[in-house]
Amino acid sequence: MIDIVCIGEAMVEFNQTRPGEPNYLQGFGGDTSNVAIAAARSGARAAYVTRVGDDEFGRLLIGLWQHENVDVRAVAVEPGAHTGVYFVRHTGQIHVFDYLRAGSAASRMRPDGLPITLIRDAKHVHASGISMAISSSAADSVLAAFDTAQSAGAKVSFDANLRLRLWPLPRARALIGEAAGMADYFFPSIEDARALSGLEEPRAILDWAHRLGAKVVFLKLGAEGAIASDGARSDPIAALKVDAVDTTGAGDCFCGAALARLAAGDSIWDAARYANAAAALATTGFGAVAPMPSVEAVRRVMRAIY
Repeated sequence: MIDIVCIGEAMVEFNQTRPGEPNYLQGFGGDTSNVAIAAARSGARAAYVTRVGDDEFGRLLIGLWQHENVDVRAVAVEPGAHTGVYFVRHTGQIHVFDYLRAGSAASRMRPDGLPITLIRDAKHVHASGISMAISSSAADSVLAAFDTAQSAGAKVSFDANLRLRLWPLPRARALIGEAAGMADYFFPSIEDARALSGLEEPRAILDWAHRLGAKVVFLKLGAEGAIASDGARSDPIAALKVDAVDTTGAGDCFCGAALARLAAGDSIWDAARYANAAAALATTGFGAVAPMPSVEAVRRVMRAIY
């Protein structure tokens, strides 16, 4: 059985290593791909559902997943479409993203192309707001995958990951709200939750998320840590102090690490503490994938803290 099936778009990343200079480090990104890799590095059996172009970038991504022990049986090669690319530029503490993804292979996902057996056999099925925003057929695919997962008894996991470059806020609110309402585990960032809910305070945001229908909420607070809530109990998870150089992919690392520990049988509170440590370590190097920590690295940090 697969522990975690992730659905969405992966991209090749070019990350600026020094602000203001034309030097870029080639890596990999795409939020749900990052989640699958983070989960695999934390010991879970992960699989990815996507489409890539019949190009060198697509082949690089398939090679990455194979190297990271992510199951690629549901990765389809789409002739006539390209693999997405993005650039990360850094200005002080701010990182700016530029995307070349319109018409990408992943945006051609359709419900009738979903790997139904793989989804039914999974413990957890994960997608994000970006997975839905890249096209109408991709949004339909995510909701169909969640329906299939629920009918088979799998847990549904969803990260809001709001990107207003991809769709208008009213549509994002409607579809993210629908997906979050199906979620056993909902992973919004505080910034996304504020934009989607119109609320400011974390307690009010947690209540909003539970009203949508989300059973467990992991509210990601960035440098301030996280809060885990099951509706009756909410626990703050204090931030770890690290020498952060790049926060790209840290929230995705949190999701993947938490799902890995949940799949292993941890409580939501223990999973949140582990994920918080993993996400902090993921900020200590450049790129979305390369700095993601191993189980051993996370455990060392946790032993020193807890």
